[in-house]
Amino acid sequence: RGIPREPGAHWTELGCQSCTCQGGRVLCDAVGCSVPCSHPLPAPAGACCPTCTGCLHEGVARAEGDVFSPSDGNCTICVCLAGNVSCLSPECPPGSCPSPSPADCCSCNPEKCNFRGRTYAHGARFSLDGDDCTTCVCQGGEVECSFTPCPMLDCPQHQRHLGPGQCCSTCRDPPAPAGCFLDDNGVEFPVGQIWSPGDPCELCICQADGSVSCQRTDCVETCPYPIRIPGQCCPDCSAGCTYMGRTFSNNETFPSALDPCLSCICLVR
Repeated sequence: RGIPREPGAHWTELGCQSCTCQGGRVLCDAVGCSVPCSHPLPAPAGACCPTCTGCLHEGVARAEGDVFSPSDGNCTICVCLAGNVSCLSPECPPGSCPSPSPADCCSCNPEKCNFRGRTYAHGARFSLDGDDCTTCVCQGGEVECSFTPCPMLDCPQHQRHLGPGQCCSTCRDPPAPAGCFLDDNGVEFPVGQIWSPGDPCELCICQADGSVSCQRTDCVETCPYPIRIPGQCCPDCSAGCTYMGRTFSNNETFPSALDPCLSCICLVR
């Protein structure tokens, strides 16, 4: 191939061919690899032989010193050391185990529970005879009992009720209001009662739900000299006239307080 080689020279051609110059002839053969490990990594780029500086296990490359579990699990632990994979499986005691869990590695048969003359399988839930408020569970030969949890109630204590056969209290509906109770003066009005709270222009009514609804009266009729009647909201323009502190009836004439020669008359319009 245009390159001179000395007799006895050794070199590697592309394709991992090992060649030797002997007596003017070139003898080539596939490179022989001696791999002293059980799980070598494939040859890196530019090299011909696999390497033992790591492990190839189940198609997954592992670095030197990696600790891992195989794909089938079963709690086996493996380690990569110098291209070799060593695995250890746990030793399981014979017979059943007292409290198995998903993390247990050993296959075992959970113990049953003998409770008050009855046998319950592991994980079984049951209630005590005559007491539905207590729940028991069998856990690996042991029975654990607890009270049934009750929800939080948002009603006051006097509205809570525990019915026959019930484990938890429930909220009773509050009694329907019979009227409206006013805290300021202690007066209770029946539903539908209308009253004035002190202002003749304001009227209140007791609603069916026990609430009080009040509304003011707007006076629309006005005149210059109305008569104001005690306890009445709006001034009265049809009963007479109020003039200079005096009250006069309709069509009544009277002298002016400012000019005795001036005569006035009350006209209701």
